[in-house]
Amino acid sequence: MNDRRLRLLGIPLLSVLIVLLSLPGQAHPLRAGMVLLQFTISLLFTLVLWLGNRALWGVLLQRFPGVEQTARRLWWLVGACLLYTSVATLALVVLLHQLMPAYFSLTPRFLFNQIAFDLIPTLIVQLIYESRHFFGQWEHNLRRAEQLSRAGVQSQLEALQNQLDPHFLFNSLNTLSALIDAQNEPAQQFVEQLADVYRYVLESRNQPTVPLAEELAFVDAYLALQKVRFRDNLRVEQHVPAALLRHRVAPLSVQVLVENALKHNVVSREHPLSVSITAEDGFLRVQNSFRPRASGLGASTGLGLQNTVHRYELLQAPHPVRIEAAAATFTVWLPLLPA
Repeated sequence: MNDRRLRLLGIPLLSVLIVLLSLPGQAHPLRAGMVLLQFTISLLFTLVLWLGNRALWGVLLQRFPGVEQTARRLWWLVGACLLYTSVATLALVVLLHQLMPAYFSLTPRFLFNQIAFDLIPTLIVQLIYESRHFFGQWEHNLRRAEQLSRAGVQSQLEALQNQLDPHFLFNSLNTLSALIDAQNEPAQQFVEQLADVYRYVLESRNQPTVPLAEELAFVDAYLALQKVRFRDNLRVEQHVPAALLRHRVAPLSVQVLVENALKHNVVSREHPLSVSITAEDGFLRVQNSFRPRASGLGASTGLGLQNTVHRYELLQAPHPVRIEAAAATFTVWLPLLPA
């Protein structure tokens, strides 16, 4: 909470304002000494009430940080500030009564008026803190949305790199499917799976997250296409509890990990590539056998994995993406996002 400048300027200015508001009610003539005394007393009240209520606001902000918790935090803040301001005011009045009994009475009427008066600047200061926090969150969310949009566009470009326009290709695949002989079932199936892949790309590219069930169905279609090429040299195991399929993930994030495994590892009869997709403890784990190619299918820039990590940061995932490269395996844990 960086409010140093606000405190350095706000506390003395508020003290001066309180003195100016109280001067017209004084019956005695204005003297420099009396004005200085009033300013000192006003500064004492302002310091105690400002810093104390600021501390309460900070504690409640940590306890209820979410936007959806704003109403609860404000109700707690009202009660806490009312209690603290009342107790602090009573304590200060009792202390000053010992020093200046003529100016600080302990009668109920005087105490009530003093507490009511002190609640006004307290309310103003708390509104300032809440407004700063609100606009700070708004600006942060705006920047995060822009970054997430750019990251999504980058992911789409990587997924469709060196490909034809997806709309044109998707329509062409449907046309090709109609031209293939009905007896040629493998070709029909391949074209349909390829169309499913591009349909998913088109449907998900403008969404920040998608259900895990949809992403895994897309990965299944993608792997089916790859198995036509690699056959039994590509071995895939998938064990995801049905209860977790309602969680969400960033679109194409799982496919990127599988594609990286195919792109950068040996896939042969002697060294088949094993890919395992499981879910547990709030993560989707994608693990593949690790046997790097001497020369991959394409130059490795690491941008795909970096982009995935960054996207989950922008999505404010409950946990960061975890990456572990061991001697024989390469594992990435993607945090599951709430449904």
